[in-house]
Amino acid sequence: MTRVLIVGCGGIGGVLAASLAQLHALDGSLLARPTVLSRNTAISEAVQARGIRMVGVGGPVDGAVEMAVSVDALDGPFDLILLATQPPQVEAAAASVVDRLAPDGRLVCLQNGLCEERIAGQVGADRVVGAVVSWGASAVEPGLVERTSSGGFVIGRLDGGTDDPALRTLETLLSAVGPVRISGNLRGARWSKLAINAAISTLGTIGGDRLGALMKHRVVRRLALEIMTETVAVGQADGVQFEKVSGTLDLPWLALTASERESTGSPSLLAKHAILLAVGSRYRKLRSSMLRAIEGGREPAVDFLNGEIVTRGEAHGIPTPVNRAGQQLVHAIARGEVTMGMPSIHRLAQR
Repeated sequence: MTRVLIVGCGGIGGVLAASLAQLHALDGSLLARPTVLSRNTAISEAVQARGIRMVGVGGPVDGAVEMAVSVDALDGPFDLILLATQPPQVEAAAASVVDRLAPDGRLVCLQNGLCEERIAGQVGADRVVGAVVSWGASAVEPGLVERTSSGGFVIGRLDGGTDDPALRTLETLLSAVGPVRISGNLRGARWSKLAINAAISTLGTIGGDRLGALMKHRVVRRLALEIMTETVAVGQADGVQFEKVSGTLDLPWLALTASERESTGSPSLLAKHAILLAVGSRYRKLRSSMLRAIEGGREPAVDFLNGEIVTRGEAHGIPTPVNRAGQQLVHAIARGEVTMGMPSIHRLAQR
């Protein structure tokens, strides 16, 4: 029987908790009742009173999920600890629970960005697994989450190994949420997602709207392509072999060529805009997690997205002006110096 701890109970953590609670109810011999750790008192009280509730894609779910509100109250050891916090909190979260990890257990990073490398530096790469999430979710209220799009996971290890039994266990459990693929190129999958998140989440924060509405604007799509182009250049200099997202979205192909930067109507450029329109349509309800963080008075994760690209670009001597400007603008919005909205999008484009 696998024992699972979920750290963080926002959108992603809440959907995981609800789905795994339902799986436990179906087969308690496979999975013990999952435990959720939240430092948010409102969330812990809501879940203790009513369980985790989920709406949106996949239908409603009512789950009776045990809630632990402090590390001292956790009854370890756990075979899998799923880190579902925002990136700025991931290192502290890992440090607070690693002593509750079973000797052959794994810490699983679900964050956007390159958090596996940070956690591996704390606990050792052998104890870390990455899970690239390809669906969206948001917290509607404490204990109630909305899954905003369908999708699954790509999971793997930093060393590329695929014969780790923990990967098979994680694959089985996460299949309760969506399709799961084990990859021998986690780094390539993670960088592809980084390129997308650095564009979508950052522009979603600056624009202050859901993805579907923003992607209707040509200027937003062009800025997204510029951010992705810089990310691909930095990643390739870092030795990354980019993986296709969902088996179809090829980031090196999506990156702008020199001729496309000079043209506004070439067939290849129009095709790239069409792809982003399709992405905007599929994930039209997606709302930036950084935007929600700012609205809640929390630190946005922009340094783990665009900031990561800027820092690594500097190391390789590769300019990343759009990522740098986007990073600065998100921080200015968080400080209350700039108002989010389309005027700020145009401000970024002018810069």
